[in-house]
Amino acid sequence: MKEDTTEITSFHAHVYFDTASRDAAARVRDDLGARFDVQLGRWHEKPIGPHPKAMYQVAFSPDQFSQVVPWLMLNREGLDILVHPNTGDDVKDHTEHSLWLGEKLELNIDFLRPVRTS
Repeated sequence: MKEDTTEITSFHAHVYFDTASRDAAARVRDDLGARFDVQLGRWHEKPIGPHPKAMYQVAFSPDQFSQVVPWLMLNREGLDILVHPNTGDDVKDHTEHSLWLGEKLELNIDFLRPVRTS
């Protein structure tokens, strides 16, 4: 078996919401911020980048994974959440290396692909 030398520098959790679930998303966000030393990103009220729905991002370190992700599994209030590592390969990080809590949403992966100029 080939050894993987890719380094995970951090993780992101993208918490998706709509108008009906925004209050739940706010509760999850507040609880995350109170319980863990994570970086809470801005609220994006409409799709942005590869993300098909409104969302906010939560950034955390690899050593926090074993605390943050199980907490999200049990306390996500029915929200869909993408968790992915940051290795420097945005496409693989959001696809092959990711995990989903709730429904797996279709991302706009083309947004993450490098722009080729030729």
